[in-house]
Amino acid sequence: MPNESSKRPWEEQLHEAGSRIEEDVREFIRYFNNQIVPDLRKNGSEALRVAARELNRIAQRMDERAGRTPPSGKDVPKS
Repeated sequence: MPNESSKRPWEEQLHEAGSRIEEDVREFIRYFNNQIVPDLRKNGSEALRVAARELNRIAQRMDERAGRTPPSGKDVPKS
């Protein structure tokens, strides 16, 4: 397995992207456990809407980092 200094540029980019995705997932899990779960126990449907907005925010950040234009249309929740 190559060490960090011998990686090719695309491997470095892939590694960086994977690291960012892992951090975004950890951030979402923390947010979900601390903010969504308690509310879900109280008001299920509203808590799911909040979770959908947070997922949309994370997806937008991922699109921005990748230089992609987010999809438009009815499948994208409104914030």
